[in-house]
Amino acid sequence: MDNTVKKYRYWEWRTIVVLFIGYALFYFVRKNLGMAIPAMEAELGISKTQLGIFLTLHSIIYGFSRFVNGMLVDRFSKKKIMALGLLLTCAVNLFICFSPKLNGMLTLLDAEGKATLGLVYLIGSLWVLNGYLQGMGVPPCVSLLAHWVKPDELATKQSIWNVSHTLGAGIVVALCGFMLDNYGYSAWYLCFMVPALIALVGVPVLWFGLKDDPSEVGLPPVEKMGKDAAEKSGEPDPLENIDGKKYKKIINRMVFGNPFIWIIGISNFCIYVIRLTILDWGASFLTETKGMDISQAGGLLATTEILGGTLGMLLAGWLSDKLFKSKAHRTCFFCIVFATLTFFLFWKCESVVLSFVFLVFSAFFIYGPQALYGVCASQQATKYAAGTGNGIIGIFGYASSVVSGVIFGNLAETGGWDSVFPIAIAFGVAGAIAIGLMWNAPADGYEKLNKIVKETK
Repeated sequence: MDNTVKKYRYWEWRTIVVLFIGYALFYFVRKNLGMAIPAMEAELGISKTQLGIFLTLHSIIYGFSRFVNGMLVDRFSKKKIMALGLLLTCAVNLFICFSPKLNGMLTLLDAEGKATLGLVYLIGSLWVLNGYLQGMGVPPCVSLLAHWVKPDELATKQSIWNVSHTLGAGIVVALCGFMLDNYGYSAWYLCFMVPALIALVGVPVLWFGLKDDPSEVGLPPVEKMGKDAAEKSGEPDPLENIDGKKYKKIINRMVFGNPFIWIIGISNFCIYVIRLTILDWGASFLTETKGMDISQAGGLLATTEILGGTLGMLLAGWLSDKLFKSKAHRTCFFCIVFATLTFFLFWKCESVVLSFVFLVFSAFFIYGPQALYGVCASQQATKYAAGTGNGIIGIFGYASSVVSGVIFGNLAETGGWDSVFPIAIAFGVAGAIAIGLMWNAPADGYEKLNKIVKETK
C-alpha cells in the first residue's frame, strides 16, 4: 500500500469517526425532549396536547430543512454548515432550559408557578426552530461520506455512520432518565442543559476534524483512487467549484429529473409509515393489544432500536457491497419484503414471546432501508448532488408522519388497532413494489454524469 492510499484511508476513517461523533451529539439535543415531557407536565403543567402541534411542526420543519440544507451543502462548506447547526441547536436547548427565568420580563408563569400559554408557545416555537437547525446535520454527513468513501464501499461505511442515530438517542435517553430519577422532576431543565453542554464539545471537533474534499489534503477525487492514485494526488476535481449554469444542469438531470430519486423517495415514504408507527405508537399498541405493562413495552421498544436497528443497518450495508455489488436498492427490496412480513406476523400472533421476536425482526429489516435509502440517493445523484438527493427523500420520509401520526391516531381511537395494521402493511407492500422497479438500475449515476459533463463542454 503506497503512501497516497495510506493517507486516503486515514482521512476516510477520520471523516467517518468525526461524523459519527458529531451526529450522535445532534441526537443529544433532539431526543431529549421526549424524556423531559413527563417532568414538564408535572412541574409546569404543560400537557402533551399543548405541545403536540409543535412536535408535529418540528418533524415537518425538519424534513424541509434537510431539503434546503441538502442543496446548500452541495455548493458550500459542509463542515461549516454542520458545525454551525450543532452550535445553534445547543443554544436553543440552553434557551429552553432557562426560559422560565424570563418570567417578569414576559408573563410565562402564573401565581402557582405553572406555565402560561406564553411559556408553552415560547418553548414550542423554540422546539420548531430546533427542527430546522437539526436539519443541518444529515445533509453534510451524507455529502461528506460521498466525497470521502469510494462508491463500491459507501453502503457498508455509511451504515456504520448510521449507528450514530441509535447510539446518540440511547445515551441521551439513559442520561436524562438518570438525572430525573436522582434529582426529581423539578430538575427537568437538566434534560436540556446537560446534553447541550456535552454536545457543544462536538462543534470544534467538527470544525477542525473535517475537510470538505480530498483535494484539500492533496488527494485525488475518491472515485479515482486506485493503482495510479499517487500520480493523481493533488489533482483538482473537475466538477468542484463549477459555475451556476452547469451546476443547475447537473442538479436538474441527476436529482429533479432522475426517476430513481423519486422512486427511492416514494418507497422511503412507505417504509417510514411502518417505522414511525412502531416509534410513535409502539407503547400504545403493545399495552393495548398484547397485554404488556409499560415497563415491558419500553424494554421491547428499546431492544428493537438498539439491537434490531443497529444489527439491521450494519448487515444491510455489508450485504449491499459484498453480495449485491453496491446495488443498495436490491438490498432494500428484500428488507422491505421481510419487514412487512414480520410486522404482519407480529399483528397476528398472540404469544408475548413471539410478539417480541417478530417486532425485533421487523425493526431489524426496517433499519436496512432507513440506512440505505440515503446511500441509494447519494449513489444515484453522485457526490456532486448527494445533499439535494437526500433532501428530497428526507421530505418523503418525514411527510409520512401525517399518515402514521394524525391518520393512524384517529383510526386507532375510532376503530381500534386492527384498523391500523392492515393499512400499515399495505404501505409496506407498496414500498416493496416501488423499489422493485429499480432492480435493474446501475449501482451509481457516475456514468450518466459523465455524459452530462460531455454535453456541457
